[in-house]
Amino acid sequence: MLQLEDRPTGESAGLSSLRRRRRDPKWARSLVVTGAIMMLLAGGAFVAKDLFVGYVTGNVRQDDLIVPAAEQEGRHVTISGAKTILLVGTDTRPDQSPTEAVRSDSIIIVHVPADHRSAYLISIPRDTWVRIPPFTNGKARYYGGHDKINAAFAVGGLKLTGRDQRRYGMTLLANTIEDNWDLGFDAAAIVDFAGFTKVVEVLGGVDMYVDQETRSVHIGHDAKGETKVPYLQRFNASGGTDLIPIAGVTPQTYHVGYQHLEPWQALDYVRQRDTLPNSDYDRQRHQQQFIKALFRGIASRDTLTDPARVKKILDVVGQSMTIDSGGIDLQDWIFAMKGIGGDNLLTVKTNNGTFHESAEQPGAEALDDTTLDLLEAVRTDTVQEFVTAHVDLVSNS
Repeated sequence: MLQLEDRPTGESAGLSSLRRRRRDPKWARSLVVTGAIMMLLAGGAFVAKDLFVGYVTGNVRQDDLIVPAAEQEGRHVTISGAKTILLVGTDTRPDQSPTEAVRSDSIIIVHVPADHRSAYLISIPRDTWVRIPPFTNGKARYYGGHDKINAAFAVGGLKLTGRDQRRYGMTLLANTIEDNWDLGFDAAAIVDFAGFTKVVEVLGGVDMYVDQETRSVHIGHDAKGETKVPYLQRFNASGGTDLIPIAGVTPQTYHVGYQHLEPWQALDYVRQRDTLPNSDYDRQRHQQQFIKALFRGIASRDTLTDPARVKKILDVVGQSMTIDSGGIDLQDWIFAMKGIGGDNLLTVKTNNGTFHESAEQPGAEALDDTTLDLLEAVRTDTVQEFVTAHVDLVSNS
């Protein structure tokens, strides 16, 4: 577990508080995929490319998110060849203290093969039990140990705020992934949940297919039609959540079928996991489907021919994302990835879409052997061969 200097000081207390809350990650994972799409597909998605590229490169916040090791500084970088990108979604509360530990609610590896004709999205379960290497950010020292992977981002940024909190949190997370699975990254991005909710509002909702009946634990209605919370939620001894129905309140239910979801419905639908048989893995699939639908809405003719709407979307993206381009000009990224579209942006399931309990830590997850093979394929740029042999793990819906 975590071993911090000066315990129990602010950083360890902050992390302890963070664990006690263990709130739903909401739909930050889907937001980080939106970030990937906007980053990778911008060049091919919009008709007025020159105007769009100029606006994006001037509007999206850029920073060095992964602090380079001394031996990597000054290395030559090029857009050619396979690229692997680390994407993190965060979910800060409006009342959160600037120095409070920030969680990485979602962790996604985006792999682009050397031919730049496709991209693969691979989610790392946030409860994966890992070895976190020793680390210091100048204000807090971590001596190394084992914990769930989403703790790495929080520990890296302890006692820091703003830019430094993001940079050192991302750095320790990247170091942790490299330490456990020998994966390095060519670029990185952080997406903030709160700002990206406005994208759905600008679009007026999304058209998508609901693939399983889903009851909301957050929104319901009483006999008068007033909106109420339908369940009380209580953590149980095994680390799960017990749902206690509230009398007289009917949960909002999303039925199977292709339909238009209003903004409030879409945001509620992609949050649900506690009423689904495969919990977070079902939610992950729904979020991936939602993001494809969201991108189709962004790239639709109705949107692209409305300059005011496009500007609003790009304003939201710029305010809610921070990109580390790895020393490569953002315009080069955009044009190199312009051939990637909805049909060749593929999601690959980890752990076959089910919970795989860690033998080291009950209640935490471990990556199964097939997922470990997938990460090795990322490292060796053989993901295309991997998915050919494991087509059941791939989705482009």
